[in-house]
Amino acid sequence: MSSRCAVLPPLKRIEAGLRRTTEAIAAELARPGGAMPAWSDLEWRLASAVAVAHGVSPLLWKHLGWAHPRWRRFLEAQHEHVAIRHARIAALLERIDSLARAAGVAMTPLKGAALHALGLYAPGDRPMADIDLLVGERDFDAASGLIRAVGYVPSFDHWRHRVFKPATGTPPAVLGEHRDTPINIELHAHVRERLPVSIVDITDRILPHAPEAGLNPYPSRGALLAHLLLHAAGNICARSLRLMHLHDIALLARSLQPEEWVFLWNADACWWALPPLRMAARYYEDAIPQAVLATLARDCPPLLRRISGRQILTDVSCSALWLHAFPGLEWSRNAGDAARYVIERVKPSAEKNRERADMVRTQLWLHDEDWVTATQRRRILTWLTRRVPRMDIMFVARMALADAPSAAGGNREVTRDGACHGNA
Repeated sequence: MSSRCAVLPPLKRIEAGLRRTTEAIAAELARPGGAMPAWSDLEWRLASAVAVAHGVSPLLWKHLGWAHPRWRRFLEAQHEHVAIRHARIAALLERIDSLARAAGVAMTPLKGAALHALGLYAPGDRPMADIDLLVGERDFDAASGLIRAVGYVPSFDHWRHRVFKPATGTPPAVLGEHRDTPINIELHAHVRERLPVSIVDITDRILPHAPEAGLNPYPSRGALLAHLLLHAAGNICARSLRLMHLHDIALLARSLQPEEWVFLWNADACWWALPPLRMAARYYEDAIPQAVLATLARDCPPLLRRISGRQILTDVSCSALWLHAFPGLEWSRNAGDAARYVIERVKPSAEKNRERADMVRTQLWLHDEDWVTATQRRRILTWLTRRVPRMDIMFVARMALADAPSAAGGNREVTRDGACHGNA
């Protein structure tokens, strides 16, 4: 059955179910051992959608003891598919490492690959939608050639990276993770985020101090955590944070010694680090030292500091059903940034329009969605007259509600970079 053919319950019920299941899953993943929820069939199906959208379905199988039969079968299959997919990713990284050594090109695998290399996750625990690689600017073209040499072709250029896809293969359109989903590669020359219009660039912190040809680790665990925090900040700003991001931060934070936290204030002020650390501390209560939060609060803009103090995961993720006209406005550091952001939302730049077109072309969850291809005038009129549900979570929810969750696992093309996308 097509996900678009599912007869949906009222959106208010879906909204309430998403919030209830998201918060319950987040609390239980952080502190396992609670009683199994007394959820309706609708809520268990929405819980499957939430687990997929937040990238934690294999972790839930490993850590949660909830004995709902269909839920357990789905999570077990997800863990199996992620483990098989991890082996494919590891083999691809080995091949890239060999070619990079021969070509004299230094690369740094980012985020999920680095967390696995540190042993913080076992194969099968953490999904990876793609492989992220960082190279120096002067090696970008050479690195692009290496990626072509392993059977990849350019898909599109984003302001943060260039996306490559396998020359052959299409994603299976089923719910969740799937062993056969093509592995994309994103090539970065910078590590940066827009918050919401000003660019924060931490590339100098992430590049190895003495790079060697081949794959290089981050210069320190602090550098990796800085990257995870900036990435999470960008996702909070776009209302696309995932529970997996918080789990990554908590796992790595627990491994740091007290003196290792100085990376957050011994260089440029990390004003953007407080909201993701607060969010992680809200669920993983023992992971973030209170002294770190107190120190970072001094550099965080007052409005952002106030708002981030009361937000929960649902508020800043795709589990919040409705699109926002101006998501992340509170991240503006001054009135000028706020004005620029509002203008760009009302009248998108040519670059933003290209990004939207690339998303429509490459993302399965946007196919046949009129909202994304509508004119800006129509979109504004719609925003003024009614609420619009998010397409990413609705795509996953439709698939979860159309049939019982498939034991075959599912589709990573629900999201391109491992994240629920924000207000498209």
